[in-house]
Amino acid sequence: MQTNISKQYIDTAMGKEADRILRACVHCGFCTATCPTYQLLGDELDSPRGRIYLIKQMLEGNVITRKTQLHLDRCLTCRACETTCPSGVEYGRLVDIGRELGENQLRRSWISRLSRYALRMIIPYPARFAALVKLGQIFRPAMPVAVRSKVPSTPEAGAWPTASHTRCMLVLEGCAQSVVSPQTNVAAARILDRLGIELITAEKAGCCGAVSHHLSAIAEGQDFMRRNIDAWWPHVQQGAEAIIITASGCGTMVKEYGHLLSHDPAYAEKAKTISGMAKDISEVLRDEDLSGLSAVSNNLKIAFHSPCTLQHGQQLAGVVESILANLGFTLTEVIDSHLCCGSAGTYSILQPELSQQLLSNKLDALQQEKPDVIATANIGCQMHMSSKAEVPVKHWIEVIETAIR
Repeated sequence: MQTNISKQYIDTAMGKEADRILRACVHCGFCTATCPTYQLLGDELDSPRGRIYLIKQMLEGNVITRKTQLHLDRCLTCRACETTCPSGVEYGRLVDIGRELGENQLRRSWISRLSRYALRMIIPYPARFAALVKLGQIFRPAMPVAVRSKVPSTPEAGAWPTASHTRCMLVLEGCAQSVVSPQTNVAAARILDRLGIELITAEKAGCCGAVSHHLSAIAEGQDFMRRNIDAWWPHVQQGAEAIIITASGCGTMVKEYGHLLSHDPAYAEKAKTISGMAKDISEVLRDEDLSGLSAVSNNLKIAFHSPCTLQHGQQLAGVVESILANLGFTLTEVIDSHLCCGSAGTYSILQPELSQQLLSNKLDALQQEKPDVIATANIGCQMHMSSKAEVPVKHWIEVIETAIR
């Protein structure tokens, strides 16, 4: 794609990066076939190719309109288009740049500003999020059915293993997951304990920064990243093998720390090291000998939903499915498994109509063969699907840990 980036951007790091990404696009349109919003709306401007044109126009100095902002807001950032693209266009990074430009130049309505600010001030902070969830649980009986179903339960986490091992890995506790699904990391710790790996947490680590980053509060998101690096670094120096992330959305973000902090001389090298150490829990189990776990028989029929952040963001499609199958679980066939469930971080709150359409389509596909449980790998997807699913929705690592007890 030919570009003519305006003078105000061409000499900036953001402008140069955007120009490089734009020039990789060859207008082939393969991306439209796998874009969830294009499939629902049929509007070229709600496809990756259409949004690329809109961002190009923004960078070339055209006026940014609310219509442009709307089309960028409707993007799930699922990155299915990146998996499909034969030219390797880094669309996810490009849409972040486009949203940042729009946020800086076009003032939103006060309602939109308030809702986005509230999300940034609550979700990344476990104590605040826990208080909100508790409040919702108290008033759940009085809520409309549509709202009541979205209030998550908060189960007991269970006991963390106490054995020490020579091998040691860090785990990200996260924000939302630590409140509504604390048992996920406990399950991971118990399984790794059986494999001779000690899983530890870093006290001052917290939100990965994705909520702020994807709501265009870039500096705020980078502050979360630096805090995590500072919390993890002593453990890295003491020999931790890896940083394990059980929420694939967080994993995608941590793996991008090196790129997102490459401009920061104080953190660039550390961030690059941290990104290199970041692993989804599936990457660890894929490379370990699991023969000691597979001896336990089970009859569970599982429909696995591979989150966009796992299969497109981290390019780990098929890894979890292979682990589950090798351990003896029965996996159902899921049509259109590449499509988003509609959670997409804060998307389910900010774009509820589109999100609910995607959720209905996804649950129809997952429940087609009447599974006993729906398994997934990201807390956002888990919460979103649990609101309407007819069967339990669990993290896949919990399903394994329960079956091998």
